[in-house]
Amino acid sequence: MVMTVVNKVALVIAIIGALNWGSIGLFGFDLVAWISGGAASIMARIIYTLVGLAGIWCIALLFDKDESMVGHKA
Repeated sequence: MVMTVVNKVALVIAIIGALNWGSIGLFGFDLVAWISGGAASIMARIIYTLVGLAGIWCIALLFDKDESMVGHKA
């Protein structure tokens, strides 16, 4: 149960990070930097670090043998 919550939180953070990168790629607009006062600010660096850690966590989800993430039991 706890791991499921951690997995979902990591996935949400990774999705938010992906959407931010999408906005950078499509529009040249960095939402995290805009909200936090610049890409070099401490808050932006914390957010970027959390997104990176969430991405690393989600790599482990790719190799998870728990089929509940798929939505059905085989």
